[in-house]
This record gives sequence, structure tokens and C-alpha cells, in this order.
Amino acid sequence: MQKRLTLTMDEDVYDALFRVVGRGKVSQFLQELARPLVLNTPDLDAGYRAMAADVQYEAQANQWIEGLIRDSANEAR
Repeated sequence: MQKRLTLTMDEDVYDALFRVVGRGKVSQFLQELARPLVLNTPDLDAGYRAMAADVQYEAQANQWIEGLIRDSANEAR
């Protein structure tokens, strides 16, 4: 099933898109560009679990965060 989508873009981009891709082929061109970016997304939960399981990474991240808190506490207001 296909759905209709209305896009707004600068006129120069619009003209170049039709010049490069060709009339009647813009939808397929944009779909092929977008598909891997929106459908092949990694499982974020699994990624976060893997990062949390990395003890050394978590320790470094914690040190960085604590350093930011100390830096901001000493800033003049």
C-alpha cells in the first residue's frame, strides 16, 4: 500500500531534484534514500544494554558526567 506525502523544499532543490532524477521518479528516489535510514534502525534497547554491560565504558562516562557537574558548580553566575 502506498500513502501520499506532501513535502516543502526550497525552489532550487526542487528544480535540481527534477532535473537530476527526472519527472515521475522523485517518489521512488526519495523512498530509496529514506528506507535504510528509517527501517534498518538498530534495536536501541539492545545497544543501551550492551553499553551498560561495558563496565569500563560506564566508569569513564560516570567520571565525565561528574566532572561536568563539578565544573558547572564552580562557574560564576
